[in-house]
Amino acid sequence: LGDQDAIEFMCRQAPNVVYELEHFGMPFDRNADGTIYQRPFGGHTSNYGEKPVQRACAAADRTGHALLHTLYQRNVRAKTHFFVEWMALDLIRDQDGDVLGVTALEMETGEVYILEAKTTLFATGGAGRIYAASTNAFINTGDGLGMAARAGVPLEDMEFWQFHPTGVAGAGVLITEGVRGEGGILRNKDGERFMERYAPTLKDLAPRDFVSRSMDQEIKEGRGCGPNGDYVLLDLTHVGAETIMKRLPSIREIGLKFANVDAIKEPIPVVPTIHYQMGGIPTNYHGQVVVPKNGNPNEVINGFYAIGECSCVSVHGANRLGTNSLLDLVVFGRSAGNHIIAQNLKNREHKPLPADAADRALSRLAKLDSSSSGEYAQDVANDIRRNMQSHAGVFRTQKLMDEGVERILEEAERAGNIHLKDKSKVFNTARVEALEVANLVEVAKATMVSAAARKESRGAHAHSDFPNRDDENWMKHSLWYSEGNRLDYKPVQLKPLSVETVPPKARTF
Repeated sequence: LGDQDAIEFMCRQAPNVVYELEHFGMPFDRNADGTIYQRPFGGHTSNYGEKPVQRACAAADRTGHALLHTLYQRNVRAKTHFFVEWMALDLIRDQDGDVLGVTALEMETGEVYILEAKTTLFATGGAGRIYAASTNAFINTGDGLGMAARAGVPLEDMEFWQFHPTGVAGAGVLITEGVRGEGGILRNKDGERFMERYAPTLKDLAPRDFVSRSMDQEIKEGRGCGPNGDYVLLDLTHVGAETIMKRLPSIREIGLKFANVDAIKEPIPVVPTIHYQMGGIPTNYHGQVVVPKNGNPNEVINGFYAIGECSCVSVHGANRLGTNSLLDLVVFGRSAGNHIIAQNLKNREHKPLPADAADRALSRLAKLDSSSSGEYAQDVANDIRRNMQSHAGVFRTQKLMDEGVERILEEAERAGNIHLKDKSKVFNTARVEALEVANLVEVAKATMVSAAARKESRGAHAHSDFPNRDDENWMKHSLWYSEGNRLDYKPVQLKPLSVETVPPKARTF
């Protein structure tokens, strides 16, 4: 389901951005000869699945953490102005559909401001907190997606959510795939390395969607571990203390803190846990947000860009490979930045703001502040999460998803009747949570409606009633519109930039 022009662009840019990060000071691990260390990772193969390869550039077991600090240091050097403790509320669009900035809430004072901009770029991350069990931070409530949806922008391929195979059982904390890249293996209650049965070639390093389904199957068939048989074990005791302390020090710490086990001596209990959305705000490989208009499936919205997990340039298709999230970020973030510079050199003037620029945000806050009764935000949010967890899980059936759609529509009505007990403005976190529920609702609706409509299994969307992939009818991107809660579709870009089309085919492991 990936767009081959964007995929080729990312692959060709990948070495350049890795070396650029190295020059920025990114502390990659090194081989003995001084070159950047690369480890095996799930689904990383040569010749379309023939054999595993070592492709993932790594900084121990905290590559993302190292990247964050490296790029933050660059921002400090560039004297970037950060609006700390602010929350973006809504996009501002004019009658031409161009984006002219956002409205935002200053949490310290509770005041709403207009942030006018020639260019608005969303890098708002994912929305994993629409699920009850997630590796995501608590702020990942889909704020950028909700803002885009309310402004009339469709959300693309939202049925595809990645369950990471190794979240700590009962805690949801992520155990990096790098553990299996360094030799860690999954075992059932009998001590069997069960992935050898499901994926004889790639074993524990099969793609994440496949490993998660295999784990779920083991648990359902009674081979799970623990008193309730509801998890499996990630064993790296054979890897050795030296390798663990050198390559996976944070994982040992996570095991001790969240599972009360020392990974050097005993396995870690793990379960598939929601981790990443493949869908998002539709973009091209310049980071420009695109929508179907005037017969063009990818008409650019002027002044609006999105990168990272909140976007869907569709390099990941229906299932992201491990490490490609960070690669996506740096490749398309760099591409968007370069494109914005070029565009702003041409367009130096701000367009006039519409008279109603702040009306939507102000009316939402006024409704909360004037409420005298209704639902509490946390109750609605928790019900949304339980609904998503039970109706859009690792395995899905039509009956479950149809029920999920009905429930999310009911929850959406409740979300429109939130009661804010504390009406104070200064650092009112209850107010922020109430505003977040509006975003949770948009993302959850997009996910459930898109999933219920797709009558096939593809990547992370495992439909038990339609277990096979159906390229004839479903090789297309879904587009969910908030207005009317409706779906549309657009074709997959099968033409790369400079090479021959790679024909889609079944995956083998």
